[in-house]
Amino acid sequence: MKISEQEFLASRPEVLATWPTGSEVNLDAGVEYQKSIPAKRQFATQMFLADRDQRVLLQPRAGVALTDEHISLLQFLQEDCDLLPTTIDAYTRLNKYTEAQTGIEKSIAAGHSLLNGFPAVNHGLAACRKVVESLNKPVEIRHGTPDARLLAEITMAAGFTSFEGGGISYNIPYAKKVPLEHSIRCWQYVDRLVGYYGERGVKINREPFGPLSGTLVPPFVSHAVAILEGLLALEQGVTSLTLGYGQVGNLQQDVAAMISLRDLAHEYFQRYGFKDYELSTVFHQWMGGFPEDESQAFGVIAWGSAAGALAKATKIIVKTPHEAMGIPTREANRQGIRCSRQMVNMLADQKMPDNEGLRREVDLIKREVHCVLDRALELGDDFVSASVRAFEAGIIDVPFAPAACNKGKMMPVRDNHGAVRVLDAGSVPLSEDVLKIHRDLVQERADYEHRVPSFQMVVDDIYAIGKGKLTGRPR
Repeated sequence: MKISEQEFLASRPEVLATWPTGSEVNLDAGVEYQKSIPAKRQFATQMFLADRDQRVLLQPRAGVALTDEHISLLQFLQEDCDLLPTTIDAYTRLNKYTEAQTGIEKSIAAGHSLLNGFPAVNHGLAACRKVVESLNKPVEIRHGTPDARLLAEITMAAGFTSFEGGGISYNIPYAKKVPLEHSIRCWQYVDRLVGYYGERGVKINREPFGPLSGTLVPPFVSHAVAILEGLLALEQGVTSLTLGYGQVGNLQQDVAAMISLRDLAHEYFQRYGFKDYELSTVFHQWMGGFPEDESQAFGVIAWGSAAGALAKATKIIVKTPHEAMGIPTREANRQGIRCSRQMVNMLADQKMPDNEGLRREVDLIKREVHCVLDRALELGDDFVSASVRAFEAGIIDVPFAPAACNKGKMMPVRDNHGAVRVLDAGSVPLSEDVLKIHRDLVQERADYEHRVPSFQMVVDDIYAIGKGKLTGRPR
């Protein structure tokens, strides 16, 4: 159910009082400022145009503790990318603003960032606005926060035109003990805030986090979550929506995943009566372990760029050759963008050949999502209760996620061609014919490797790309 304007406005004072910088937010002033932002710096506009024209946009991840240092970093990157991020620090993601303030003070004393992102809440409205006004590209807030209400209030009023995350995707992979209903309710507030801006003529882009745990996540699992979060967002008035997916490494499966994600999203959104929305997609380059060798890392980046380009994603989130080493240098970040740009440009006029295998994979993903999502949506009278009960029952189960509200019983593994399949479905209600497809494909690999299907295969697959392979073959 959509939160009424009266209820939304009545809840804001408590949110804004969470930290002193909340008092700087004036919602009407924020709306007027957003209206003044030119189209070239509006995320929703640029995503819509790129999707319409089938252009692939590139966006890095980046964020440091101090405002001027953060601006310098983004200015360094902006000529090579199409869209800019502001990645938020880990303390802010956990609403630990006191610790974030200490991190800022220590960073000032050290002369460089000692945080792994930009503490936007602590810096407040003026500093956040200084960031967006110093750049000539659209800027998105990227983070990992179960309760992002205050962060959203400050950054949207400051002029950021896209906000990533969701009540499921920024809980299940990121938190252990946060109740799922609480995080979803917090994110309903964020989406209602976006809806409030939208009702006054300001279109702010929203992007649920597609890769989830980023480790062997079958496409149907991330699709189910993305579509649920899309429904939750649309219900609160969001009209610019970007659904995402994290690369698994098998080209055919990755392209099929992107094709099916768009089709399924339209199907479910329209089933529930939503028609006034703009849908775009984002492809995340490999989110798992990277090789330490930079040359090998560039191979992983290039492969992700090729998959995203052939899948006709609206944008690609770019990785760096320093992924295995920690926070990348600005130079490494730019190298990742330039590597991706070269591949995307080379593939701009090429298409993934339509073939029986691709069509079969698209059909399989759609069948899997229908099995899971149709059952999940039967469990509640609204999208919130359906989501919570689906996780409680293990109907939606994210592999290797830390959240206590996630069953963690479903186990994925690669097949003999490197596509991610289901080794153990747990309580996920895949139909028997779909399960047989998975069993047969896993057994085909087991026969090839002369071993029985087992958890050791899963372990081998988790480390494979870091060791220079896609599938974890026994030595």
